[in-house]
Amino acid sequence: MKEEIRNYCLNCKNKPCSLKGCPLHNNIPDFIHEENLEKAFNILCETTVLPAICGKICPHQKQCQGSCIRGIKGNSVSIGEMEEFIGAQSIKNSYKIKKNIDLKLKEKRVAIVGGGPAGLTCSAFLAKKGVKVTIYEKYNELGGILTHGIPDFRLDKKIVKATINKIIDLGIEVKLNKTLGKDIKIEELAQEYDAVFVGIGANIPTKMNIEGEELKGVFGGNTLLETGNHPDYNDKKVAIIGGGNVAMDMCRTAKRLGAKEVSIIYRRAEEQMPAEKKEIEEATKEGVKFLFQTNILKILGKDNQVEKIECIKTKLIQKEGETRLSPVNIDGTNFLIDIDYVIMATGSKPNDEDIKPFEKNKWGYISVNENMETSISNVFAGGDIIGEKATVAYAAKSGRDASEKIIEYMMH
Repeated sequence: MKEEIRNYCLNCKNKPCSLKGCPLHNNIPDFIHEENLEKAFNILCETTVLPAICGKICPHQKQCQGSCIRGIKGNSVSIGEMEEFIGAQSIKNSYKIKKNIDLKLKEKRVAIVGGGPAGLTCSAFLAKKGVKVTIYEKYNELGGILTHGIPDFRLDKKIVKATINKIIDLGIEVKLNKTLGKDIKIEELAQEYDAVFVGIGANIPTKMNIEGEELKGVFGGNTLLETGNHPDYNDKKVAIIGGGNVAMDMCRTAKRLGAKEVSIIYRRAEEQMPAEKKEIEEATKEGVKFLFQTNILKILGKDNQVEKIECIKTKLIQKEGETRLSPVNIDGTNFLIDIDYVIMATGSKPNDEDIKPFEKNKWGYISVNENMETSISNVFAGGDIIGEKATVAYAAKSGRDASEKIIEYMMH
């Protein structure tokens, strides 16, 4: 099968899969055509340290495979499958991430706050150059959303652990159970280290500000996936509001935990859903219902407990100056659905308490300049906390970019 993928790839000179499709600009044709798997892993590690993970969970059809020349007239090259295979072989055969030490950086020390995809990637690219790196993580294990967010059925935690171990093996120190603001303070880290990188993510569920949102039985999808503290779904009807990866992970989790009926309510059409196509297909196979072009107006309850939701159908219109079609409610199409739990999966934002010391941008994220520097001297930030696109690949790219900016800063 892997030989078929290799032969099917055209090895394009202009590499649209890499340069246009892949957020990390992985050298896709080179790693596909490299028959020595350890060398193929080394090629990947020039741009990423999460191949086994990204190969498994990236939205390939929207990224690399969506830009593949083969996809114009037929099927795209199975880039994700090949990356996942190389990542799996790197774990099985204990391939190591190679270092490229710069002697001028050997005495430099950097603190990384947050052990998710952005923090791990930033740590790895600094450590590869010889920087002494210490990761401060609030939980008792590293991984961020990889460990405390993406369910096991979509991403095996053994793969996450093995990938993280490869990164730690670069000589990185780890301090667990260190909460920002309580156990560690940014200003103190900035004094102690040559530079600090903040990659704590933005996982507080956003509210829709609709009537009934305060009722018992209304939850934030991000919080449920992060903490694992789910309600009892057995024999219950569950509505999930949203159309991204969190919505997909939540609906499939609720099904697995015994929910009688699970419905996704999404304001736009299926083709506008941010979720990966294969995730939508899997959810459909598992019996999840999809109510497209449907908006939720209010949550109705009795004795402070969710009982029904009021919805309305929408039409999609092209608004001036906007590239994406906008949903508009259709008057008179209101209807009620009996429901036990409502789970909001309509986006997330930073924890305001965590980012109190920083200047924020108009959207409430940490504000950074073109060098990824925050308002605090020698403190950098990246990933979801600065408002990057909320995918693992974009978080990893942000962490890698920050490592380059931190190195430039420390060299001057």
